[in-house]
Amino acid sequence: MPKYLMLKHYRGGRPSVNSVPMDQLTPEEWGAHIQYMADMERRLLASGELVSSEGLAMGGAWVRFDGEGRPPAVGGPFAETKDLIAGWMLIEVDSYDRALELASELSAAPWAGGTPLGEWLELREVMSAPPADVG
Repeated sequence: MPKYLMLKHYRGGRPSVNSVPMDQLTPEEWGAHIQYMADMERRLLASGELVSSEGLAMGGAWVRFDGEGRPPAVGGPFAETKDLIAGWMLIEVDSYDRALELASELSAAPWAGGTPLGEWLELREVMSAPPADVG
């Protein structure tokens, strides 16, 4: 079965339908948002479709190999906010259509005023083999 990564972004990229900034949510609104995602995770675990799910801190650094015996090169914080990933759900499903259905459901998590966030999620299939046109 194919695996798909549903990526959530902190900010940047395409705006959400409910674009109230995270720091303006009430504790109750934030709690409802987190509860929705936790409930979805439990359902996907029970169905066998959830492989992994994590939230990420806002900070990060670019790191690369800088030669044998040398410490890694570190480039500081992320340069573009559109590249700042908030978290992910890795799912294993029967079809692309099911992956779309689940991404749409995740996008509907409640936000300000209890209305759906309507955030754009990045949905990417996990490669199981190198692309056919490489090499």
